[in-house]
Amino acid sequence: MAVGLAITNEGGQYNGRITLFVVLSCMMAAMGGVIFGYDIGIAGGVTSMEPFLKKFFPKVYTKMKEDTKISNYCIFDSELLTSFTSSLYVAGFVTSFVASCVTGAFGRKPSILAGGAAFLAGSALGGAAFNIYVLIVGRLLLGVGVGFANQSVPLYLSEMAPPRLRGAINNGFQFSIGIGALSANLINFGTEKIEAGWGWRLSLALAAVPASILTLGALFLPETPNSLIQHSKDHQNAKLMLQRIRGTNDVQAELNDLIEASSVSKTNNHPFKKILQRKYRPQLVMAIAIPFFQQVTGINVIAFYAPLLFRTIGLGESASLLSSVMTGIVGTSSTFISMLVVDKLGRRTLFTIGGIQMFVSQCMVGALMAVQLKDHGGLSKGSAYLVLVLICVYVAGFGWSWGPLGWLVPSEIFQLEIRSAGQSITVAVSFLFTFIVAQTFLAMLCHFKSGIFFFFGGWVAVMTVFVYFFLPETKNVPIEQMEKVWREHWFWKRFMVGKLSDGTKEDHNIGSQIL
Repeated sequence: MAVGLAITNEGGQYNGRITLFVVLSCMMAAMGGVIFGYDIGIAGGVTSMEPFLKKFFPKVYTKMKEDTKISNYCIFDSELLTSFTSSLYVAGFVTSFVASCVTGAFGRKPSILAGGAAFLAGSALGGAAFNIYVLIVGRLLLGVGVGFANQSVPLYLSEMAPPRLRGAINNGFQFSIGIGALSANLINFGTEKIEAGWGWRLSLALAAVPASILTLGALFLPETPNSLIQHSKDHQNAKLMLQRIRGTNDVQAELNDLIEASSVSKTNNHPFKKILQRKYRPQLVMAIAIPFFQQVTGINVIAFYAPLLFRTIGLGESASLLSSVMTGIVGTSSTFISMLVVDKLGRRTLFTIGGIQMFVSQCMVGALMAVQLKDHGGLSKGSAYLVLVLICVYVAGFGWSWGPLGWLVPSEIFQLEIRSAGQSITVAVSFLFTFIVAQTFLAMLCHFKSGIFFFFGGWVAVMTVFVYFFLPETKNVPIEQMEKVWREHWFWKRFMVGKLSDGTKEDHNIGSQIL
């Protein structure tokens, strides 16, 4: 029986409601975000555990325990340590292109299943690792899993969601990332206290829990109506699925739009070549710019290295892990707030508010550390906790802006014929720059010192201005009508010449749907 919130047909929207069936399906698919978040949180935590460092990174352990002449900012600067952290993103970068082919050829469900299975195998190797090589192979498998999940889950959520609630449902992916990271931080805080020194093994092995849920759950996930239409000439199954997920029999208008979009996409056998065409320039720019900007906010270095960063400013091992738990709670809570307001306030408003908040807090952290944290010694307890508060303010700003919207906006702006290619580019760029930032952060911290926060703060200022001028508002616009939004934008309309991709004339009333 369909239960939930009614979705009216005002403003050109489709009929339907948010049903229990679609909520449960999206919750299960969003476990793909949990595995990603768990890995982000767990990696930063175990690399601050002394037994883990002593076994796999003895040089870092020696510097931390014995060499007091090394700068606070350089203690954890190790190529091997950063290679461990960032190897996942190399695998994810390569996998994202393979995942695009799988998603396009076989549907969203098989990609989600493949992601869960690969992550499950990687967690087993990580927990059982006896040398650095096994550890990194396990991490590469985690990267394969995350590559499949990050490519397919945002698409799945966008295609299952009713237009008026697409933002809230798709933001569930980032919310799941936050849940995964918070769970990892709590687990690290507990396993660090295991006196026998094998707590890190438990932390890494417990990644199998969300991976198992995702893998088993994927077996029972329904395929999206978009994918059913794309892979079958019989549209009856797609119509029945639409009726089930919308909670109404009146789905013909939405079904017709999906069939039209699928017809256009089937004339195109080369989506990566097609997305390079001039008329897709706005989407291509956003597919590259948004994940790039998301990574140079500096959020992942906070997530990866938060325990190390808190140890740098003078907090102990346990206090550092507890501080990471606090930032995880703040990030998850702010993402939940974003889910509630994104379809009311819109994407651009949240981008702007979050950008200003992140910029101010990063500059304040940089200024405080520049004045008080020298190469040797530490911050006073009061100053260290002030840094923690400012980082929480920064994480909150990210949590309701670039965190969820960095996944939402790219997943909703592509026409069906370029959707898998566009999402693949988004994920690949995200992995590429996550790898670059993760690989260079500890060296940059060593050389830039407190200036690292001004570096990322500068990028936040740039991306906030970029969004203000170049990103159109997409709230409440049906995903199959998104092309019309670009045609009305002051800058991008110059690339959108001629008829719409479905052969129809442009509807100039689309702007009223996003006001």
